[in-house]
Amino acid sequence: MNITSETTGELQILTVHAQRIDAVAAIQFKDAVRELTADQETAVVLDLSQVDFIDSSGLGAIVASIKHLGKDRPLHLAGLTPIVAKVFALTRMERVFRIFSSPMEAVQIDQARSA
Repeated sequence: MNITSETTGELQILTVHAQRIDAVAAIQFKDAVRELTADQETAVVLDLSQVDFIDSSGLGAIVASIKHLGKDRPLHLAGLTPIVAKVFALTRMERVFRIFSSPMEAVQIDQARSA
């Protein structure tokens, strides 16, 4: 799975370049996130703006990423498409994650908080 990483201020932004995070891609997703976040200490924003579909395995992979990061490194979500947002709402997972409309919104709020 193609995931790119960019650090902006106090946030590491991981952009998922895939249309689906499902049972087929879940293990690759978890492995990529672990690899990209291993040597970082910042909070992580997961940009899902290119993801059109997520199933329970994909949701589980994202939750596993929270556990991997630990309690001192929050995982936020950004850019949820309507279908993906609906999955998070139906499963009530929007209560677990802080969700931003875009990675830029997350960066702006983080910078305002730090100022």
